[in-house]
Amino acid sequence: MGILNVTPDSFSDGGRYTDTGLSVTRAHELIEQGAHIVDIGGESTRPFAPEVSLEEELRRVLPVIEKLRDQVTVPISIDTMKPEVARLAVEAGAAIVNDVSASHFRPQMLEVVAVSGAGYVAMHMRGTPQTMQLDTDCEDIMADLDRFFQRQIEVLDQAGVHRDRVVLDVGIGFGKSLEDNLKLLAEMGRFQKWGRPLLLGASRKSFLGRLAGAGAGAGERLPGSLSCACWGVQKGVNIIRTHDVRETKQAVRLTEELLRHQDHVGDTV
Repeated sequence: MGILNVTPDSFSDGGRYTDTGLSVTRAHELIEQGAHIVDIGGESTRPFAPEVSLEEELRRVLPVIEKLRDQVTVPISIDTMKPEVARLAVEAGAAIVNDVSASHFRPQMLEVVAVSGAGYVAMHMRGTPQTMQLDTDCEDIMADLDRFFQRQIEVLDQAGVHRDRVVLDVGIGFGKSLEDNLKLLAEMGRFQKWGRPLLLGASRKSFLGRLAGAGAGAGERLPGSLSCACWGVQKGVNIIRTHDVRETKQAVRLTEELLRHQDHVGDTV
């Protein structure tokens, strides 16, 4: 899943693709580099990011989706917390709703997804982008995620969103401490028990810099991002959300080949 932020203030690429033409060109670049999904976001969800009005978010994302709809064959994902943005984005051509606010169980969002038939990424976030890093204490992050996923699947099913349309995202960096992020990564395989695809979004996150002593710039965190991607694949992650598609695809393909050979060796021993 290639990231396309059409925002002026996203933590990594804010301001680079605010022009519709540049955004469309970037989407084609991501696909050429190997993206199977293009995830378009019009509101930054970095810590303490200001909220964006409905009108402004629509102004940013709809023209891009409308232009890409007839130009690309890969699914377009809309990264939004607003039900109305999700509804209009799907009408414009998006096939997936990537909802970082899934923890808040907005009935309107569930209705939009149910009626539209879109896929749905349910991401866990403690608090909101404005508050999530003010209190990252969690007694048992793994149990918290298990409760969240169980409830999400049940609530979505009751709303008419069959589990076959649901992807689960642990929400790395969203209201989690450094230790919580590491624990989630280390035990990611535990969440395969829910029988749904897992999405991992650790690309260029600030905890990578703190952990590895990388520079402050988000662009300096590629090695850590690739490490997380490869580790996630080993733990059963199905979708890697990344800013760096070409590099991530190469690393993931090698990891998959090594795992395949490891399984083959195991079968012959």
